Formats: sequence, structure tokens, C-alpha cells
Amino acid sequence: MEESLKKVADQFAFEGEIKDVRPLGEGLINETFFVETTGGRPSYILQRKNKHIFTDVPAMMDNISKVIEHIKKKVITAGGDPLREALTITPTTDGKLYYKDDKNEYWAACLFIDDTLAYQCADTPGLAEQGGKGIGKFQAMLSDMNEPLADILPGFHNIRYRFKQWDDVLQRDPVGRKLKVAKEVEEIEKRRDEMLAFWIMVEQGEIPIRVTHNDTKISNILFDKQGNVLCVIDLDTVLNSTCLNDYGDAIRSYANAGLEDDENLANVYLNLPIFEAYTKGYLSEAKSFLTPTEKEYLAFSAKYLTFEQILRFLMDYINGDTYYKIKNEKHNLVRTHAQLKLLQSMEDSYSDMRSIVCKYID
Repeated sequence: MEESLKKVADQFAFEGEIKDVRPLGEGLINETFFVETTGGRPSYILQRKNKHIFTDVPAMMDNISKVIEHIKKKVITAGGDPLREALTITPTTDGKLYYKDDKNEYWAACLFIDDTLAYQCADTPGLAEQGGKGIGKFQAMLSDMNEPLADILPGFHNIRYRFKQWDDVLQRDPVGRKLKVAKEVEEIEKRRDEMLAFWIMVEQGEIPIRVTHNDTKISNILFDKQGNVLCVIDLDTVLNSTCLNDYGDAIRSYANAGLEDDENLANVYLNLPIFEAYTKGYLSEAKSFLTPTEKEYLAFSAKYLTFEQILRFLMDYINGDTYYKIKNEKHNLVRTHAQLKLLQSMEDSYSDMRSIVCKYID
């Protein structure tokens, strides 16, 4: 193991002697390592947090700690195992939630939960249903959490904020691409009022603010060996927002028959069986706490989150590709077209989507 990693690992209150520290996975944001200890003691996950995306890591870790403690109380009350059904932060040797090294990099650690299953994609209705159940259960356990969380991602899923960015980019047109995408810009503009109307309901409290995960891919849900939902992981993005964001973004990713950047638009459409399966699983856990207005706008939230992603991809293209990693000059435009095709499919299927939601609410 690298001496520098061993030095970082030594700052945490791990049980047993550290035997090895090695890379784990290929995370796009944080660097993740597996910490193996000796003498049959627990294993751990060690992460270097991306301070460029998460600009206030101490606040982020405080959010995570609050959410975990709330979930653990629910698990204990239900007679479950809080060490397996919730993440467990491992503090530093001086009791802090994170370690800041001499290069001003932030590190955090948690207990590794063994004997679990994880999936990279939900390509069957059965897995989609379990994914929905996992996020629904996570939100249900936090539905009565009233302690506010720090806003570590300002403007996240806030379409008013995104439109301010959009208007600025259109006005500046820094690399002269705006006229090349006039039709795509028109697609954004003709839906502006509809999307802002939804967000106004959030701003006015008609749609309540709750604790949300904000990264609902199925790889962030651990299952036991019998395939039952165990717990939700990767809590860096937890914050206060509408829980419809979690549902809508999950549908955007789970129920897209194609790829997010699919060049063959014939591949891209809303897979209704996957949509129904996710919705069934989600509402099996969430319908007990959702308000009538939240239930009414579940299907719309999928359109809202997909629209937001179209706007952000196209905005980045017009702005000269300064935010998203790209494979070539037209990558963001390809993404825009694929997500627009998905949105149009959702619009065509909207009455069916609403009917499916009603089916599992009743």
C-alpha cells in the first residue's frame, strides 16, 4: 500500500491494525479505497472527497451524520441492525467526521457493510421495482426529520436558478454557437412557463421540502443476499429539496430505453414497464407520507428533471463545453438531442404515466 494512503488511514479510529489500503471502484467524483484490517476486525471504506464539487466538506459531513443518526433510530425502533441497515461513519482518532491533510484534501471513512449485493443498472422490471423501493424507504424514514441540512449544492434542481444561468449564457454566446441551435433553444423556451410553474409550487410550499438523496442510481442501494433492500449509500448529496426530484431523476435514468448520450435516437424512449415497476416499488414505501399534491405531480417530475438536464447540456454546449466532460465537440449536443427525445416520449406517454401512478396510490 502507498505510504501516503497508510498515513491518511492512520488518522481514523479503525479497529485492528491496517493490513492494506487499495482502490475500490471507478468513482467519477470521489476517490474511494478499501481498508482491510487484521485479526478478523471490520473492513472500512476510505474516501478522498472532491472539494471542487463539494466546496464545504465539513457541512456535507455534518449533513450525512444527521441523516444517518435519524435513520439508525428508525432501524433500532423497528428491531433492525443499525450497522447493516444504515451507514456508519468512522471518526478520526480525535473524534472528527473528516480528516484534512497537509495538501488541504478532505478524507472521510465509514464501516464496510459485507455480505451484500449491488447492481450497476436496473435493466429488468424486478430490479427497477427494488430500486424504487429503496429510495421510497429512504425517504419514508426521513419524512419526519425536521432538522435543516446545509445547502451544499446551491441551485440544485432549481429551474429558476438554471434559467438565470441560461439567460446569461444566451446573452453572452461566448463561442458563437447560439444561432446553430436555434431549434433546440426554441424547445427550451416553449416549456419555460410550464417548468417555472412547477417550481413556484415548491417555492410557495404547496410541494413540501423534505430530505432528499439526489443521486438515485441503483448502484447507491445495497441489497442483502436474498435480494431485499438493505440500505442506501453514498450520501454526499443529501440536502433539503422536494422528494419529487429523487423520483423524477430516477425515472429519467432507469426508464430510458437508450443511453443518455445515444446517437441513435430510435433507441431513446420511455420504457413504460420499467417506469411502472419503479413506481410500484417507490409508492409501496412512499405513499404513506406523500401529500396529495406530491402524488399528483410525481409523473410530471420525470418531465421536469429531464427538461432540466436538456437545458444544462445545451447551455454547456453554447457556453463552450466548460462543465461536462466531453468526448468531442458535439457531445453535449448529442446529449441534448437524446434527452429531448426522451422528454418528447414522456410527453406522448404522459396520460399513461399518470394512470400508472394512480394505480399504485389507490
